[in-house]
Amino acid sequence: MQYTQVSITLSATEPYRDILLYALGDEGPYDSFEETDEGLNAFVPTHLYDSAFLQQALDEVRAMDPALRVDYHVEAMPDINYNAAWERDRRPVVVGDFCQVRAPHHPRRDDLPYDIVIDAKMSFGSANHPTTYLMLSYLNGMDIAGKRLLDMGCGTAILAIFAALRGAVPVDAIDIDEWAYRNALENIRLNNVDINVSLGDATLLDGGEPYDIILANINRNILLHDMATYREVLRSGGTLLLSGFYVEDISALVAAAEPMGMRLMSQQSRDNWAAIEFRG
Repeated sequence: MQYTQVSITLSATEPYRDILLYALGDEGPYDSFEETDEGLNAFVPTHLYDSAFLQQALDEVRAMDPALRVDYHVEAMPDINYNAAWERDRRPVVVGDFCQVRAPHHPRRDDLPYDIVIDAKMSFGSANHPTTYLMLSYLNGMDIAGKRLLDMGCGTAILAIFAALRGAVPVDAIDIDEWAYRNALENIRLNNVDINVSLGDATLLDGGEPYDIILANINRNILLHDMATYREVLRSGGTLLLSGFYVEDISALVAAAEPMGMRLMSQQSRDNWAAIEFRG
């Protein structure tokens, strides 16, 4: 996938760098960031780059402090796997006392009930991020054997894989990014599980047989946009697990879900990232 890098320089990094992280990543399409001494490098799929959106985010930060200097440089990046070096160097992640998530070259641990092999490449989901960790923890505490399950925005398919290992069936997974779709297929083969993967978005959900459990670890705006669709395909009494947003976003998601007949059952957080459980 072709990426565009936006290098942002701030005369004062705090708190403006965090504000930009939120504006570009949670409110917008930027999916990875690198903090620098001078500010921030932000990366966005080139086909989603919008100069007007970027300018609006920068102007909003400038308006907070007239003395703040904000400069930026936009550069097209070559179509390569930027995560390759990180993937080689990353360490296995142990989630609680029940699961190890590792790259193919890492050894298996036989003292944990579940072993998940993830060749992450450019896709999101290797348990390094707090939201993936939270969702795995939620799934481990649920009775999902024999349940019909959907993983929206599946990324590497790590959540779908774990659900399948714990006996959920059938398991469907959907991602809008072609690279993630291909990576999900590869990881499913690595873990020898049966999962149906589709390339697309929530418009693929056509109101067929409802799901007992729906997982969506995406971002706040997409979750709010697609909430009604999730509700339509969720079985009465089913569970909707959401993550990919900050603790301060919980109230907005609850406000959107409750009028649709979904009750907030529980919430968890890790490093200010949140996950919430609704019952339909």
